[in-house]
Amino acid sequence: MPGTGKKKPAMSPSPARRAELLAVAADVFAEQGYSATTVRQIADAAGMLAGSLYYHFDSKESMLDEILSGFLDELWAGYDAVLEADLAPRATIEALVTESFREIDRHRAAVAIYQKESRQLSAQPRFAYLAAAQEKFEKAWLGTLERGVAAHAFRADLDARLTYRFVRDTVWVAASWYRPGGQHSPEEIARQYLSMVLDGIAVQT
Repeated sequence: MPGTGKKKPAMSPSPARRAELLAVAADVFAEQGYSATTVRQIADAAGMLAGSLYYHFDSKESMLDEILSGFLDELWAGYDAVLEADLAPRATIEALVTESFREIDRHRAAVAIYQKESRQLSAQPRFAYLAAAQEKFEKAWLGTLERGVAAHAFRADLDARLTYRFVRDTVWVAASWYRPGGQHSPEEIARQYLSMVLDGIAVQT
């Protein structure tokens, strides 16, 4: 009421609007690179003034942090569910690959940013969790491959670390070409990849 001397509470930014702006920022970061991107460019892509963007985020670093941490939190929620299911080694690999393609479908730009920027960013204290995530990721995949060799589900001569790198790069590089809503679903792409990785491409004789 007028004359009471009380200030109206500040309106909090809408979570939906924040998510929309983060999606725009992720696309710009993925296309141009984090260092080359300015707040003004993100604002332009979002159809707003650069100053208005600061109402939602205090810096482009904060935006990048939310993009990457949100992607990794969701990725690990899916991975942890797979790893805790106590599946056989081959079934675990199949589930991890499928979950990875689902994440590419949901967070393609974030995956592309992670692929290009994580090594350099992880040297900064704010992004130290990127290095920890990479170690956890490697441990999950290597552990599954080694368990498969020990259980005779995978070849005895398999180099687990080389195989891990091959599967990792083969899967995540898909973020460079994958577009949501395309001809194939994430699950179908995962099935095709798994067929090639686990069974090869040559006709069995």
